[in-house]
Amino acid sequence: MPTFTALTTLPSKDKAEALSEAMERLTPEPTGVGVLEVEDGSDLWEVGGYFIEPPDQAGLALLANVFDARPFVISELPETDWVAHVRRELAPIRAGRFFLFGSHDADKVPMDVVPLAVDAALAFGTGHHGTTQGCLIALDRLAEQGFVGRNVADIGCGTAVLAMAAAKIWPDSAVLASDIDQIAIDTSLANLGFNGLEGGIDCVTCPGFDHPNVTGAAPFDLIFANILKAPLIALAADMGKYAAPAGYVILSGILNTQADDVIEAYQPEGFALVQRDEIGEWTTLSLQKAPG
Repeated sequence: MPTFTALTTLPSKDKAEALSEAMERLTPEPTGVGVLEVEDGSDLWEVGGYFIEPPDQAGLALLANVFDARPFVISELPETDWVAHVRRELAPIRAGRFFLFGSHDADKVPMDVVPLAVDAALAFGTGHHGTTQGCLIALDRLAEQGFVGRNVADIGCGTAVLAMAAAKIWPDSAVLASDIDQIAIDTSLANLGFNGLEGGIDCVTCPGFDHPNVTGAAPFDLIFANILKAPLIALAADMGKYAAPAGYVILSGILNTQADDVIEAYQPEGFALVQRDEIGEWTTLSLQKAPG
């Protein structure tokens, strides 16, 4: 079944949000509407709608006129099995000692690596993104320096790549993974099975640390959070609360231009920068909490 998108831009966040609300009242209704800032220095905001029926072109044209937006660009998308498509396109990736691969590439795993089988799925984190690679490289470096994470948390775990990596290199350690999205947790549990880690990682659905399993397991000597700048900053106080003295946090999902803001948010919570890694336009930060 084909699906449809309708996209426009306008130079006002308030009007973009108002336009998105107005789109919800169209007939046929969109199955989803989103607003995001166009990160190219243009100061424009994009409003997009996703439809499973052809959208009302006259209604969209009227809304564009009322809210001073550019005319909507309407596109018909062919029916595609995107997960299967991505699986075909993703090649294995090596990040430090870790080798990430889809099940279709199981015959390509070298002997001298820590293998992580992660198939493309409806959750973020196949390992091919620079943010996930950056976290794995930061983890590899900590381990090379002799650090052992005895109590590890992966906050916003996606497909649990980072939690699994920690569990693989420290099999006697306690590892926990949380995500706000139940699909991510379901995907994580499936990935644990692919990697022989069933029951080895506690996976819970919650925002941030907001679950008794998470708070009850604290303090953590290593916390991953590969999300985005705004939620990372919002979590800074909880990171300070639930990280062990002298513990580490590895943060990513941060554009290179945003890294200083994240560092500044964590300094008042007792964290100091240890390492800053850049892969393409993305930064991974390794921070350490002051000793108690």
